[in-house]
Amino acid sequence: MMDQDIAYIMYTEQQLHERENELGKLLTKEYANRRPIFIGILRGVVVFYADMVRRIPIPCDFDFMSVTSYAGTTSSGRVKIDLDTRYDLLGRDVVILEDILDTGRTLKSVHDLLLQRHPASLKICALLDKPERRISDIEADWVGFTIPNEFVVGYGLDFNDSYRNLPYVGVLKPEIYEK
Repeated sequence: MMDQDIAYIMYTEQQLHERENELGKLLTKEYANRRPIFIGILRGVVVFYADMVRRIPIPCDFDFMSVTSYAGTTSSGRVKIDLDTRYDLLGRDVVILEDILDTGRTLKSVHDLLLQRHPASLKICALLDKPERRISDIEADWVGFTIPNEFVVGYGLDFNDSYRNLPYVGVLKPEIYEK
């Protein structure tokens, strides 16, 4: 049923998994002799997070933050921390896993907050990067795919809490979100 709202599939499930395999190898090499904390930014990251951490066969810790700044298609510009990390980050290697780096407001706020906790290192791995929409000065250290300014859903990404469970990343038809 949801497929009818998709203009086209940008990345298939297979393409997503192939890229995650590549990213997993890079992260495994980077943190081979350390125990990083992977912090996922809920809720959109859940699918990417689960698939990524299974591709990183080293000791690590899992955590999540819940951060809100969007209503529908619009970023409010205000970031609210609904759920904070439970770990003390002092001296730890931290990797933020994010579904999409769009305007960068949310990720910049989270990044700056976590930096105040004095981790040994703090890096970002984003499945999708949409640099055309960037407002805040932040970049990911690892990116799955750089995408054009299209409204994408699926693989955890949503529109009004729908489409997250699509197994691919697709472009939503404008008539769906312009209503």
